[in-house]
Amino acid sequence: MYAWIWRKLPLGLPGKLIGSVLLATATVALLWFVVFPWAEPLLPFDDVQVTQNSGVPGDAPGGGLTDPTGQPEQDEELPYSTETNNAPPTAPGG
Repeated sequence: MYAWIWRKLPLGLPGKLIGSVLLATATVALLWFVVFPWAEPLLPFDDVQVTQNSGVPGDAPGGGLTDPTGQPEQDEELPYSTETNNAPPTAPGG
C-alpha cells in the first residue's frame, strides 16, 4: 500500500516527500479532530466506581465512605508507613 502511494505521488523525489508529509499531516488531523472526539464518549475513561453516601465528602460517619454493605469503614492499623515511600536502609544485625 505504501509503495503504491509512493509511486502515485507526482513531481519526483521533492514532490513525493512533500506529498508524504501532507498525507501524514492530514491523517493525524482527521484522527485528532474527527475520529477521537467521536470515540471519546464510547471509552471508559470517566467511568469511576467510588461512591459516597452523599455529594458532600465527610458527611457520613467514617468520612462518608462505606463498604458494599452500607456500613462505615473502620480505620485499620497498617503494618507499614504511609508517610514515606523510600525508607532508609538499616544496618544488618542492628
